Amino acid sequence: MRTDSPVGAVLAGGCGRRLGGGKPAVELGGRPLISYPLAAIAAAGLEAVVCAKPGEELPEVGVPVLCEPEAPRHPLCGIVTALGEDRPVVAVACDLPFATPGLIELLAEAPEPLVVPTIEGRMQPLLARYEPSLLPRLEAALEREDPLTRIVESLRPRLLTEDELARFGDPRRLLLNVNDPDDLQRAEALLR
Repeated sequence: MRTDSPVGAVLAGGCGRRLGGGKPAVELGGRPLISYPLAAIAAAGLEAVVCAKPGEELPEVGVPVLCEPEAPRHPLCGIVTALGEDRPVVAVACDLPFATPGLIELLAEAPEPLVVPTIEGRMQPLLARYEPSLLPRLEAALEREDPLTRIVESLRPRLLTEDELARFGDPRRLLLNVNDPDDLQRAEALLR
């Protein structure tokens, strides 16, 4: 295993309350939701890990599972946990079924320490590249439980525009989060 090559980290530590809990195992198109980002990471040629809270209900993932601390419940927990492996991290939330291998490759190959897609002027920091050099600042922000977007803004990321994202498909589809039953229906329709 090369320690300088990025790892694809699927973030699976959220509660998923709006979907009834257990978001990684929610079925989409007959497969667990988490299987989509794992497949995209594999197709991009990256090693994959899953970052999850202790006791998180996960389907069979076939990759190492890194255990986040139980508290706090914060989206940065998985990113900080993955960066603890001292490798660049391409973070992909488990509820992003349409992230493409090409976009993941672009993030993996980016030279900047932090690269974040944007859509309609809003950053999407749960599909982004993070360098280990950011870890001390991210750990300090996590300790304060600062909002993720504010943390990422303070680090002056390279922002991927919708025009850049369009090379990989419709940006709204690429960045569709499956957070509730309506999102799940939208994702099912897009799969068809």
